[in-house]
Amino acid sequence: MRVTRPEPVPGFDDLGLDWLRARHSVKWHRPGPRVLPAWVADMDFPTPPAVVAALREAVERRDLGYPDWPDGSPLRRAFARRMQERYAWEAPADRVREQTDLIQCLQLVLHLATAAGDAVAIQTPNYPPFLATLATMDRRAVPIPMHDSADGWRMDLAALDTAVAESGCKALVLVNPHNPTGRVLTRAELEETAAIARRHDLLVISDEIHAELVHEPHRHIPFASLSPDAAARTVTLTSATKAFNLAAIRCAVTHYGPDRLLALRDAQPPDLYGAVSPLSVIATEAAWREGDTWQRDLLAVLDRNRRRVHQVVSAELPRLRHHLPEATYLAWFDARPLEIGEPPVERVLREGDVLLDGGSPFGPDADGFLRLNFATSHAVLEDILDGLVRALRPGRSH
Repeated sequence: MRVTRPEPVPGFDDLGLDWLRARHSVKWHRPGPRVLPAWVADMDFPTPPAVVAALREAVERRDLGYPDWPDGSPLRRAFARRMQERYAWEAPADRVREQTDLIQCLQLVLHLATAAGDAVAIQTPNYPPFLATLATMDRRAVPIPMHDSADGWRMDLAALDTAVAESGCKALVLVNPHNPTGRVLTRAELEETAAIARRHDLLVISDEIHAELVHEPHRHIPFASLSPDAAARTVTLTSATKAFNLAAIRCAVTHYGPDRLLALRDAQPPDLYGAVSPLSVIATEAAWREGDTWQRDLLAVLDRNRRRVHQVVSAELPRLRHHLPEATYLAWFDARPLEIGEPPVERVLREGDVLLDGGSPFGPDADGFLRLNFATSHAVLEDILDGLVRALRPGRSH
């Protein structure tokens, strides 16, 4: 299904396949030369110009010695400023600590706040490394299923309340905006979640890395901004890496609401968990300080692309269940109604030459699902969708 080609957006639609295939990042480097990758959550777009300029200036200054950060990196103040500007959330800078990525952030918080065998509630489906973390650390995952309704994906808050009461959960890992469904929780849903957390004295570990990739008219609300009680029981995990395509800089922040956890964190051996590099801090600061124009263009492209995915799937693959994502650049498909008799990710790779993420790593009952990354140029997305339709079109003989 083709439509009139939109006006190209410079920096986003002028991506040559040769340039993409020459990249060393895993998304394009791992697949074969004929395959179009739409799997791992990296965007295909070049690094934002403001970040490139800041890194170039730092390298050309030839000043890569030990940083002078006696009170923590400048990232702490930058995070607090960003939260106030974006969400009117007064997040004290002195409660921010730096880590290399969100998986490390989660593992450190779980290490400090829970013990082996403790129950931890988590939405399912979910980001596979989070689920793997719970298994590796011997935390008992209590799945809280996201439900596919006529109005889109919804978090079952009644199930959360019941499951927490029955299992004795110590913590809730809350991913909002949600990966992989793209759901953005409303204020009412967040307030009900906060009431459940208060009733059962839950620590809330809130992954908000997709917060700056929310599509209109939806709005992200930091969980810790809901109330003083929510702030006091919430650890917020985030990074500029997702919204500005900077995964390789290895830089994330954790904002500690609970006093006890912050004290435990600061009592750890100072070098046990490593430290972020000055270049990663420079890149993050540049993104948050000077990247808003680039990000506005990005969101316009992602909005166009998510609507195109929805249009094509609705018209060409009507039995492939799909909702327009409210955030992120990831589409989550339920291919079970197609009854194709094999993992759909394998069919799409073999028959469509397109690599997607299969559903099974995303948790129980996710077999038969697919995740598609649409953060690419219009031309590449059209080829990805052609491959998807070619592989899954009804009546195709295999």
